[in-house]
Amino acid sequence: MNWQDTALVLAGIIGSVVAVIHGVLVQRYMVRPVGTFLQAEKRVAASTGRLVPLLLHFSTVSWFAGGLALIAAAGWFGSEARLSTSLLVGGLYLYGALGNLWGTRGRHPGWMLYTVALALIAFSAVR
Repeated sequence: MNWQDTALVLAGIIGSVVAVIHGVLVQRYMVRPVGTFLQAEKRVAASTGRLVPLLLHFSTVSWFAGGLALIAAAGWFGSEARLSTSLLVGGLYLYGALGNLWGTRGRHPGWMLYTVALALIAFSAVR
């Protein structure tokens, strides 16, 4: 395993760990309160109550799967598949980093961690 592969694995680990922490916090501070509100509010359809948690966790699942894909790319993918995976996951992480930076005005550690993951992805793509 060379330095580029190690960088890609580290980017995948960072992305997956941040995704898990994000999922726990979203569940605690967004899904539960919104679910309680939707149950109390009788004007909201039951399908909406089932759909909202899934939508709130969409980024969590995407970031976690992206991290696993980066780890797999480092070990088993060819050069074109590594590049494609890096670009796809890098786009997901860039969106998360910019969203966290803009939405929290820089007071959220998520944008910093995804920026580190992006730098590692960029380093791994240079051969």
